[in-house]
Amino acid sequence: MRVGVLTGGGDCPGLNAVIRAVVRRGVRDYGFEFVGFRDGWRGPLEGDAVPLDIPAVRGILPRGGTILGSSRTNPLERPDGVERVKANIAALGVDAVIAIGGINTLGYARALSDEGVPIVGVPKTIDNDIPGTDYTFGFHTAVDIATGAIDRLHTTAESHKRVLVVEVMGRRAGWIALHAGLAGGANVILVPERPFDLDRVCQWVETRFEATYAPIVCVAEGAVPADPSVIPPLPEGVNTDVPFPGVGEWLSREIEKRTGHESRATVLGHTQRGGTPSPYDRWLATRFGLNAIEAVKNGRFGQAVVLRGARIELEELSVLTGGLKLADPELYEEAEVFFG
Repeated sequence: MRVGVLTGGGDCPGLNAVIRAVVRRGVRDYGFEFVGFRDGWRGPLEGDAVPLDIPAVRGILPRGGTILGSSRTNPLERPDGVERVKANIAALGVDAVIAIGGINTLGYARALSDEGVPIVGVPKTIDNDIPGTDYTFGFHTAVDIATGAIDRLHTTAESHKRVLVVEVMGRRAGWIALHAGLAGGANVILVPERPFDLDRVCQWVETRFEATYAPIVCVAEGAVPADPSVIPPLPEGVNTDVPFPGVGEWLSREIEKRTGHESRATVLGHTQRGGTPSPYDRWLATRFGLNAIEAVKNGRFGQAVVLRGARIELEELSVLTGGLKLADPELYEEAEVFFG
């Protein structure tokens, strides 16, 4: 059997660990051959593939990014996209595809699977917002990076007695902000799931100063104020994936204006999804890869590997692409104990 592997969407720590595990087990245990499609779904759409063997994946376990490249190519946007993917897969002698990606990449995989393309999915995203799995690899690395940044910002906040606003990733779900904010001892955590009251945020800031400590505000990039009228209009022609781009900078200015306390914003941005994956993400990505190639061997197409507790199981692609997994409100309520 010849298997094609692709990585789509934003890069994510742990992608190479999946590729390595898929190839190592597939070659050693099952005698499979592999090709790697370049740049996500662009590879099968354009027939762009490279050989994958054990020497090609040696040493890539701790590497960030993806040796196959990635893109946000949507093969369904083309009228002949499905037929082109099928034709190119057949021309390359590929019998099955392992698609590693987030909701969009797996959504295209689901549609192609419905059209008869044999696909097994592997969920990845630093945002941890894919339904059907407890965690996705990449998330823990992002939380580690964000937590480390908050730890460091505490010392400069205390030295200068100023407010520090830390903006983390999370366009639609606040998992990173919630986990890193709690782990890093942030005094306010703002997530997309709960529009925030600016006056209340300022009260928490004042309370923190009254206790002679300088506050840290951890805000997800997709967080929005409860009063939409305070959101400044976007410049003409600007297109964005978030409802309030620059929320961290805006929040910092508003806090300083309303409280009189000096405030600064730090936007972590793409540093959260770059670089070396954490040990946990290497472990999870490796287990996903081992079980994904086993699913291929067993013909479990139209499904994806997921984490349930400590077990790797299979779930229908339709479950993983049927909506967003939002941050648990009970976890947010626990974190509120430390606000202010």
